[in-house]
Amino acid sequence: MSKSYHQLTEEERIEIYALRKEGKSISQIAMDLGRDRSTIQREINRNSGQRGYRPKQAHRKAKERQVLKRRAIKMTEPTLAYIQGKLALQWSPDQISNAMGLDPEYTGQVVSHESIYSYIWEDKRAGGTLYKQLRTASKDKYRKRYGKHDYRGKIPNRKDIDERPAIVDQKERLGDWEADLVVGSAGSGYLVTLAERVSRITLIGFVDQKTAPEVTAEIIRLLLPYKQHVHTITFDNGREFNGHQEISRQLNCGCYFAKPYHSWERGLNENTNGLIRQYLPKKVPFPPITGSTLGYIMGRLNTRPRKSLDYATPTEIYSQLVRLVA
Repeated sequence: MSKSYHQLTEEERIEIYALRKEGKSISQIAMDLGRDRSTIQREINRNSGQRGYRPKQAHRKAKERQVLKRRAIKMTEPTLAYIQGKLALQWSPDQISNAMGLDPEYTGQVVSHESIYSYIWEDKRAGGTLYKQLRTASKDKYRKRYGKHDYRGKIPNRKDIDERPAIVDQKERLGDWEADLVVGSAGSGYLVTLAERVSRITLIGFVDQKTAPEVTAEIIRLLLPYKQHVHTITFDNGREFNGHQEISRQLNCGCYFAKPYHSWERGLNENTNGLIRQYLPKKVPFPPITGSTLGYIMGRLNTRPRKSLDYATPTEIYSQLVRLVA
């Protein structure tokens, strides 16, 4: 397949529609069209409507988006107000730029993410604080080491990630989750975090102690409302997940464990924890965390457009997929 990329044609969109009607998977459609799988997934995510994916509607939406991207830009007062409002929600310049062209309530011109960054740094040089809304990666990235021995203990009846169904790796099915804990400074509590691999929807709970019974109960509480769409959960190897068999029984799902020191096998969850740290930084004790606080953070993350979802939000993608499997 050529590495050069060109836009999907209307004929290709008609083929996508027909192949989906035949029940073919995203991967199979991509192979038939000689396209990358991610291209087909983005096409369906971005250009589906209330009645699902229809080729003429999809082609029209794509053309309209191209026109919006080509529009000239100028920092007008409404544009600045829009940017400032989205920055207050901790959206990145890339997310803001793409949202402009898709937001029916926004009537200004579309601004590139480079222009938004320039505006933010100009604001900082003038003594402004907009830059504080940007997400920044930690300078102190490191991998945990346990020496020759791993003192975290063994997980009883642990199922390795190699035993997990292959469909999970394809990221086409709704209902495959990743789970982890986020630790508060000075033993101030723990966040239980769950991320769904296809939609990127995030759930967050809180436990006082890092014990298997507490963590097990919190995972079950968080996922019970989603039980219909829970097929698998993938954990790391902490002993707090010793209750995986009870979780499996209550939610009727498979539970699997990534290999030690293979954090990339739960890459989505690791990334999600980094996003949560924007609101609850490292080395800062967790404050008394209420349901409303967790709801606020989940709301921010789940309604923020993601580049990996072609700038749709996790909530939008989750709802769309629920309708498709209903």
